[in-house]
Amino acid sequence: MFGASLSRWTMSYFAAALAALLGAEVLMVAGVGFPSQPVTAPQTLVLVHLVAIGWLSLLISGALIQFVPVLVTKPLAHPELPAVALALLTAGLGSLLLGFLGMAGFSVSAMPWLPLGAIGLASGFALNLWNLGRTLWSARPIALPARFVAAGLLSLVGVVTLGTIFSLTLGGWMTNAAFLRLTSEAIPLHAALGLGGWLTFTAMGVSYRLLAMFMLAPEAEHRTSRIAFAAGAVAILVVLIGGPVCLLIFGQGVIHPLLAAFALALVSIALYGHDIVRLYRTRKRPRIELNARVVAWALGALGLAALLLLAVTALGPTDRDIGGVVFLFVFGWLTGLGLAKLYKIVAFLTWLECYGGLLGKRPTPRVQDLVNEPRAMPWFSLYFAGVGVASLAAFLGAHLVFRCAAFAMLIATAKICFELVLTRNLAAVPEAMLPNGHRVRLRLHLPIL
Repeated sequence: MFGASLSRWTMSYFAAALAALLGAEVLMVAGVGFPSQPVTAPQTLVLVHLVAIGWLSLLISGALIQFVPVLVTKPLAHPELPAVALALLTAGLGSLLLGFLGMAGFSVSAMPWLPLGAIGLASGFALNLWNLGRTLWSARPIALPARFVAAGLLSLVGVVTLGTIFSLTLGGWMTNAAFLRLTSEAIPLHAALGLGGWLTFTAMGVSYRLLAMFMLAPEAEHRTSRIAFAAGAVAILVVLIGGPVCLLIFGQGVIHPLLAAFALALVSIALYGHDIVRLYRTRKRPRIELNARVVAWALGALGLAALLLLAVTALGPTDRDIGGVVFLFVFGWLTGLGLAKLYKIVAFLTWLECYGGLLGKRPTPRVQDLVNEPRAMPWFSLYFAGVGVASLAAFLGAHLVFRCAAFAMLIATAKICFELVLTRNLAAVPEAMLPNGHRVRLRLHLPIL
């Protein structure tokens, strides 16, 4: 990592992602989307895509353009391409959300917002896929964490393809019978590939490397890790290929490929959890830092969400049950993991930016000296408490309780964002340890700001 270059655009992705997360939490507090409105309501689609694309996909994309070169010890194929991709993704997401608002009856101009959004998002994701794919391809053969990322990128191809078909069909640009059937019945495939393949499987691969690096744990590949990868990769292929084949060729529903993929995913998650516990036990860093503790909470949410999904599947799920499980999965596991790793990654990249060139030339602070863990700890605790209460309220249909819990999540997220800003400004570093003896102005969003 110390020999890798810093991406100019990673912080821009992170800032845009956090803005989307805060916006989504404001909508939940206001009662927009599930559970205040049905799972299939256009308002829920606004909330879902603001979180899945605006928050989680931008977060993962920003992390990948920085850390894929670390995983494969090769430079990013096109270092400036992420800027164009970010612009396209942001514009595409805005257009998509306007399309959903139009479906909900809000007054928006008579533009084809859904097709335009699909074009922008597909173009932005395609640029990042090309960039990251070329980087991975140039480093063959790749190590296991990078293979997780490659499988996640393959899943993203499926997500974008289905999403584009949905948007063009709903926008009236395509009337092919096969596309109409996919639009009406393949939404579960789209969700499974997005949440399970692209976001979760990619996060698993990156976390294998980052947790080992930050906790000073051995990075050796284990048999359980290889089986976890194989099971997860096959699950992705079952959904990506088996789902459309069942729909379009055999004229069946998607329940059987989804159940098969879920069984494989449970194996992958269980073995991944086993591997992460081993990293914690074999770490050389004696004290577990705040980010690693919060990651453990997120892993607990992942395990609980998997068990709940197994239970509701066995009992016959309702829309409210599925919505409650997905909420816990998205905000307990994916968002909890994302905020925890951001807390460490922002400090680490800031340290490299300010002190990487000074190492060995003068005394420098540790990465941990850039953060204030006792001050940040209560806000992570409040966030996870809010997620727990909100998840229970979603299951029970207690809308007011859900909105109050979402408000707690919003406050906690805002305070965590403030901690990240303080880290970027070296607020916790003693004056004697500042680079060049004075505080530097670091980029918070765009490289020119």
